[in-house]
Amino acid sequence: EVQLVESGGGLVQSGGSLRLSCAASGFTFSSSSMSWGRQAPKKGLEWVSGIFPDGSTHYADSIQGRFTISRDNAKNTVYLQMNSLKPEDTAVYYCARGGLIYPNTHLEGQGTQVTVSS
Repeated sequence: EVQLVESGGGLVQSGGSLRLSCAASGFTFSSSSMSWGRQAPKKGLEWVSGIFPDGSTHYADSIQGRFTISRDNAKNTVYLQMNSLKPEDTAVYYCARGGLIYPNTHLEGQGTQVTVSS
């Protein structure tokens, strides 16, 4: 059974930082691409960043230069380091299998809430 457990969210002031974690199980993590996405209130699911098995990464323009995705294959965990947070980054953040997240992507985790106050 595939399980994705996100953690690390919270309340932070504008300009602050958070590091999200996603612990994965039930599939071959090291050979899987992984992504982070987010869903803000009353908005659709938005892809944020992806990382491939070889460690290469890609980012949405909206967070380029502020967020960094990484992975630890020994721990079956993918991370999202978020710096210079803005109020518009407020959302529930999800990780998912695959290099991209689409609006209709089936989410297998519960997500973690990130709230950025101004």
